[in-house]
Amino acid sequence: SYFGDKSSYIENTSVLNLTSSSSVQGLRSTYAAKPPLSASRSVCRSHTPLMGYSVTSSSATSAYSVASVIVAVVEGRGLARGEVGMASIDLKNPELILSQFADNTTYAKVITKLKILTPLEIIMSNTACDAGSTTKLFSLITEHFKNVTFTTVQRKYFNETKGLEYIEQLCASEFGTILMEVQSKYVYYCLAAAAALLKYVEFIQNSVYAPKSLKVRFQGSEKTAMIDSSSAQNLELVINNRDSRNGHTLFGVLNYTKTPGGSRRLRSNILEPLADAETINTRLDCVQELLQDEELFFGLQAVISKFLDTEQLLSVLVQIPKQDTVKAAESKITNLIYLKHTLELVEPLKAALRNCNTALLKAYYNSLEDTRFGIILEKITTVINDETRYSKGCLNMRTQKCYAVKPNISEFLDITRRTYTEIVDDIAGMITQLAEKYNLPMRTSFSSARGFFIQMNIDASTLPNGQLPSEFTKITKMKNTYSFTSPDLIKMNERCQESLREIYHMTYLIVCKLLNEIYEHIHCLYKLSDIVSMLDMLLAFAHACTLSDYVRPEFTDTLAIKQGWHPILEKIAVEKPVSNNTYLTEGNNFVIITGPNMSGKSTYLKQIALCQIMAQIGSYVPAEYCSFRIAEQIFTRIGMDDDIETNASTFMKEMKEITYIIQNANDKSLIIIDELGRGTSAEEGIGICYAVCEYLLNSKAFTLFATHFLELCHIDALYPNVENYHFEVQHVRSSAGNQEKIAYTYTLSKGCTEEKNYGLKAAEVSSLPLSVILDAKEITSHIAKQILHRQKSTPEMMKQRAIYHLAVRLVQTARNSRLDPDSLRVYLRGLKKKYQESCPAAGENDEQH
Repeated sequence: SYFGDKSSYIENTSVLNLTSSSSVQGLRSTYAAKPPLSASRSVCRSHTPLMGYSVTSSSATSAYSVASVIVAVVEGRGLARGEVGMASIDLKNPELILSQFADNTTYAKVITKLKILTPLEIIMSNTACDAGSTTKLFSLITEHFKNVTFTTVQRKYFNETKGLEYIEQLCASEFGTILMEVQSKYVYYCLAAAAALLKYVEFIQNSVYAPKSLKVRFQGSEKTAMIDSSSAQNLELVINNRDSRNGHTLFGVLNYTKTPGGSRRLRSNILEPLADAETINTRLDCVQELLQDEELFFGLQAVISKFLDTEQLLSVLVQIPKQDTVKAAESKITNLIYLKHTLELVEPLKAALRNCNTALLKAYYNSLEDTRFGIILEKITTVINDETRYSKGCLNMRTQKCYAVKPNISEFLDITRRTYTEIVDDIAGMITQLAEKYNLPMRTSFSSARGFFIQMNIDASTLPNGQLPSEFTKITKMKNTYSFTSPDLIKMNERCQESLREIYHMTYLIVCKLLNEIYEHIHCLYKLSDIVSMLDMLLAFAHACTLSDYVRPEFTDTLAIKQGWHPILEKIAVEKPVSNNTYLTEGNNFVIITGPNMSGKSTYLKQIALCQIMAQIGSYVPAEYCSFRIAEQIFTRIGMDDDIETNASTFMKEMKEITYIIQNANDKSLIIIDELGRGTSAEEGIGICYAVCEYLLNSKAFTLFATHFLELCHIDALYPNVENYHFEVQHVRSSAGNQEKIAYTYTLSKGCTEEKNYGLKAAEVSSLPLSVILDAKEITSHIAKQILHRQKSTPEMMKQRAIYHLAVRLVQTARNSRLDPDSLRVYLRGLKKKYQESCPAAGENDEQH
C-alpha cells in the first residue's frame, strides 16, 4: 500500500458529518483550482465533502499560493451576542492562536483581525447562515472577504469542552500556561472555535498533529494598537493602491528581512503595532546596538540569511500522516535534512550574539544555550551523514536525500543505493555513447518533472535536414537549445524512479524511528523560530536606518516631530521630500490644516500616521527628532484631493467612515481626517464638518483635520485646544507677465491659509466673462464679511485662550522636563513673555496667577 496512489481523500461525508444541514445543504466546494499549500507536503484536495457553503473567485487563485491560514469564528448567542471567539492555525506554522473579545455592531475588531491573518479559508457555524436568519457577523465577513473560501459546519462541533481537551492533548509543555490562562479568562468561545478548527484541519490535511507538539497562545488586543482595514489601505501599509505588485508601501520601505519568518513578522507588526512602551523601547535598544556595533550587525545578518523557513519546517515535523505515501516519505526526509541544517546554525548564531549588551539580545543568547539543540543534533548525526546538506537544485537535493542515512545502518538500503548509483551511471554512459554515435554535443540534464533527459546547444542548420535523429522523442527547442529523450532513456528513468521509491521507503522508516526519539526535545525549535524572526526584523530596521537618516523615537504624552518626512515618498522621489514639524499635546490636540489642492495636505497627514506606526513597531523614524504618545487606535479618512466624485455613493462612504471613527475612537486614538463633506453641498459639508469637529473635540484623541472649508478655521475662537496650520504657496508670474501661477512650497506654517477662493482664481484663468468674475468676487466678499463678524474673537475669549495655553505648557513642563533649575527659570520666563504677548491686557494679578 505504501507505493499505491492513496493521496485522494475519503469521499464519504458520513465519516465526520460536518456538512451543513441548512438551506445551503447540497452545495459543494472543491479545491481543484488551488495549488498545494507546500511543495514538501502531500496534499490532494480533489474533493472536500466537509463544505456546506462556498464563496470563491477565480481572481483569488493566485493568492492561494501564499495564503495558508484557516480561521474558525463563532459568536455568542442571546445576551452574549457581540462576544466573538476566534481560533486560527497556519498550515505552514504549527501555532494555534486563540482570541476572544467583545465587539460592537460594526464588528471592526473581527474584520481587522481577519484582514491581518489573510485567511485561506474561514469556518463558521451553519446556524450563522440559516435561511432567513443570517447573522450580521456572517454577512459582514462574506462582504469583506469575497475571495476567501467559506465553510460552514454543524454548530455541535463548536464545543468548548472538546476544544479544551484538544489543547490539553496537543499543547507543547513549554506553553502549558495557556490552559490556566483560558480557564481564568472564561474564554469559552475561542475554545469552541478551536474545537471546530482542529477537527476540520485534521480532516483536510489527512494527518494529525503529534501529541504535545503545538504552540498554543491566547492573543488579546490590549497590548496592540488597532488599525482598521480601511486605514491600512489608505496608508498603503502593505499593499500599494495603484499596483498591488508595487513595493512602494511601508512594508516595502522596511522589508530588508532575509527569512520568510522575519517577513511575516514585519507584516503582522505593521498591521498591528505594539501599544506597550516598555516592549517598544526594548526593541529600540536592540536596533541602537545593531547600528553602533558593525561587527554584531554583519555577523548576525550573515547567519540569519542562512536560515530556512523554520516555522514551516516545524509544521511538517509535528504532523503525522494518516497514510504512508511516497510524497509523505520524501517530505519527512527533506525536512530532516532541513532540521539538521537549521540546528547547525545555532552555534554560529550564539557566537554572533556572544558579546551583545542589550537585555533582549542577551536573553536570546541565553535561550540558545538550551541543551536540547545539541541533543537533537547529536541524535541526528548518529544516523545522518555529516556531509548531508541543504542544497539548491532538484538533482543536488535528490542526491542528498538518497544518501542522507549513513552506510551500514540498513544493509538493504545500502544495496538499493548501489543499484540506484549504477542506474544513474548507466544513464550518463548511454548519453555519452549517443553523443559519440551521432557526433553531437549532448549532455545529461535533470528536472523533477522529467527526470533525466538530454540537452544540447547547437545551430539547427548543422543537423542533417535540420532535424534530430528519429530515435529521439519529446523534443522541445528554445533558441539554439534542444531538450529531448529516447525510449531507452524513458525506461531507465522508470527503473531509476522505482529504485528511488525503495530508497525513500527504507530511509523513511529510519527517519521515523529517529523522529520518534527526538520528538520530546523538538519544542526548543519554537523558541529558535521566534528568535530568528525577531532578529531578522530588528536587523531590517537597522538596515533601513543605514540608508536613511532616521532617528530613535521617544515616548511621552506628546506627539512632536521635528522636520519629519514621508518614508515612502522618500523612496519614490528623486529629491528628499520637504520636511515639516508636527506638535500635538493633550491641551492642543486638534489641528486644522488648510491649503489649496496639491499643496501637500494628504501627504503630510499620511506621513504622521506612518511615523507613528514605525515608532510603535520598534523602528527608527524619518525625522531630526520625534516624540510620540502611544496610540491605541489609528483611524484615517483620506479623501481624493483632486479627484472628488460628488455623488451620493461617495457621500455615503464618507458618512460610514466617520461613523466608524466616532463609534470606536477613545482618548488614546490618533485620528486623521482629510476632505470630509465634499460629496455634498457646501452648506451641508460645512455643517457636517463642524459637528464632527465639535464631537471629537470632547475627547483627548489627537486629531488632524484637513479641509477646504475655511469657515472651520474660526472654531479656534471657541475651543482653545484647536490650532490652525496651512501649507504655504507662492505666486509667480509667467515669463510673459500675463498670468500668475502658484508655486507649491510643501511647507507647513501656523495659522489659516491666505489662499482663499480657489474657485475664483480658477475662473480668472478661464474664459469666463470679466463681468461674471467681478460679480462673483463681490458676492463672495460680502458673505465672508458676514461670517467673520459673527465669529470674531472677543478680548475675553483671547484672554481665556492665553491662560489655557499657559496652563497646558506648565503641566507639560511638570510632567516631562529634564531641565536643570537655571534652564528651567529661563524657559518659564519665556512662557511668561509669550503669555503677555498673547494677552496684552493681562494685569499684574494674571501674571502672578
